[in-house]
Amino acid sequence: MSVKAINRRTFLEFLGKGIAVSSIAPTLIPLATSYYKDLKGISPSKEDKLKLAKGLNFDVLIKWEDAINEQDTFGFNNDFTAFIPLDSANPDDGILWVNHEYVDPFFVSNHVGGEKSKEQVEKEMYNVGGSILRVQKNEKGKWKVVENDPLNKRVTGMTDIPFNWEHPIAGKTSAMGTLGNCSGGVTPWGTILTCEENYDMFYGERDYKSGERLDKKAFLAWHTQYDNPPEHYGWVVEVDPKTGKAQKHVALGRCAHECATVKELTDGRLVVYSGDDSVNKCLYKFISSEPRSLSKGTLYVANTTLGKWIPIVHEDNKILQKFFKDQTDTLIQLRSAAKYIGGTPLDRPEDIEIDPVNGNVLVSLTNNSTKKNYYGSILKIEETNGDHASLTFRPSIYLAGGEETGFACPDNMAFDKAGNLWITSDISGSLMNQEPYIPFKNNGLFVVPRSGSQAGQVIQMASAPGDAEFTGPFFAPDGKTLFLSVQHPGEYSTGPDDLSSHWPDGGDKIPRPAVVVITGKTLDALQGS
Repeated sequence: MSVKAINRRTFLEFLGKGIAVSSIAPTLIPLATSYYKDLKGISPSKEDKLKLAKGLNFDVLIKWEDAINEQDTFGFNNDFTAFIPLDSANPDDGILWVNHEYVDPFFVSNHVGGEKSKEQVEKEMYNVGGSILRVQKNEKGKWKVVENDPLNKRVTGMTDIPFNWEHPIAGKTSAMGTLGNCSGGVTPWGTILTCEENYDMFYGERDYKSGERLDKKAFLAWHTQYDNPPEHYGWVVEVDPKTGKAQKHVALGRCAHECATVKELTDGRLVVYSGDDSVNKCLYKFISSEPRSLSKGTLYVANTTLGKWIPIVHEDNKILQKFFKDQTDTLIQLRSAAKYIGGTPLDRPEDIEIDPVNGNVLVSLTNNSTKKNYYGSILKIEETNGDHASLTFRPSIYLAGGEETGFACPDNMAFDKAGNLWITSDISGSLMNQEPYIPFKNNGLFVVPRSGSQAGQVIQMASAPGDAEFTGPFFAPDGKTLFLSVQHPGEYSTGPDDLSSHWPDGGDKIPRPAVVVITGKTLDALQGS
C-alpha cells in the first residue's frame, strides 16, 4: 500500500477516533475544549531571542561550561533531554539526562585551522556524550540544578563503554566513549537510550570494499590523535542515570540513529523504533524475544510500499549471506543490509513518538532535497490490529510541512499529558531565512492541539535564537514543565568580532547552548489545569 496524504478534515476525524479510545492511555487527562480557547501563537521571527507565546515563560536551567560538580562542566550542543523522578510521588525532584551531540571547534577548542593537538581533541571529546543532573524545584517554584549533588556526573567521548554483544566489534569488547548523541528514549526500567547519530564526522567511515577508512568524512579529525575504529560508533547506548554505567546495544544495528523509542508489550518484551537520520535512509524496529532485553531479538527494516517489516537476519536470508560474513557484520553495515533486502529509503527519518491515545507511531521526516521535498512531513505508522509486534502496518502522512501548515522540517516531537503533539523544526542554519525557507524565519517550537476548535492546526509557540534549533522536548510528569534544549546558537559566526548570536547572556558575550525550562499559564491550560 502507498503512503497517502490526508487533509485536515480527515485529520480531525482521526483525532476523534483517538479520543474515543482514550481509555488506552489512563494517565492522560480527560480531553475537553474548555481548558483553553483561541490559543494564540506567535509569528515567525528572525530575532536573536527565545520568543514565546503569551502565557509562557522560560528560565535557563544550565548552559555550556557551567559547573555540575567540583570536577565536571556541562557539555556542548545539548540535544535530547529526559527527566526521571527520583520518587514517583514527587514530580518536582529527579534526574535530568542531557545529550551532547557535537562540538564547534571555534568555540570549544579554539581550533581555526591546521592539525589539532591532542589537547584540543581531548577537550572536544569531553564536551560530547551526556550530562546527568539532579534537578528540583526550589521554594520559589523555579527549577534548579542541585549544586554538587552526588548524582551529577558526565559521560564523555573518552568514557570506556562495553558492547552488549557476544562477539567483539572491530576486535574490541568496548569502545572509547560515545558521540554524536542526538535524540534518544527511556526504557521501562528508567535507564536512558542515547543515540549516536552522525558518527562519521569524528572518526570517519569504512570503505567496506577496500577496508580503508574514509577520512574525508571525519571533518572533526579525532582520528589524527586517537585511531579508534569507526565501527565503534553509530550505536544505541544505554545509560543508567543513577550510576553513569553504560553499554552499547549492537542488536539495534549501526546507523545514524536519531532516536530509540521504546514500547513494552504486555508480556514484557520490548519494541524499539529508530530512524536513520540521513536522506534516503530507513526506518527500523527491534522486537525482543525475551522480556526487558535489548540484545535478544530481531531487528526489522520498514518497507512502506508494501507495509511490511522485513527481518534483518543473516542466517535466514541468502541476500545477506552473499554480502556479509555473519550477523555481526550485517549489523555493522546496517545501511547496506537494509538496502539489499528492500528497506524503503525515506526523507531523513528523525524522531519517533508513539501516540499515547491510540498507539499510532509518528515519524518525523525532516526533508529530502534530492526529491525536492524541502518542507518534510510526519509519517504515521498504524501497526496491524494496534499490535506493535505486528510485521505489517498501514502508512500515511499525518502532517505535511509547508506554508499552508506553517512549519517546515519537523525534527523532535513530544506528546504532553493531554495528548497534544509538540514539534520542533530543523531548518539548516546554512539555509535559514533563505529560499525556500524565508517564510518560516528562525527555527521554532509548535503545538498541534488534540481537541477544541483548533484541533489539527499547527500553532507556533516559540522561536529560537539566531542559528539555533530547539531539540529534546521532554515534559515533567505533571505536564507543567517542558524541558527544552537550545542547540548551536551562533553556529555560523565567522569570528569573534562577527558573532551571529549572543544568546543567552546577551551583550557582546559568546553564544552558549543551553537547556531551558518552559512553564506558564498557557502550558497549564493545555494540560487542563
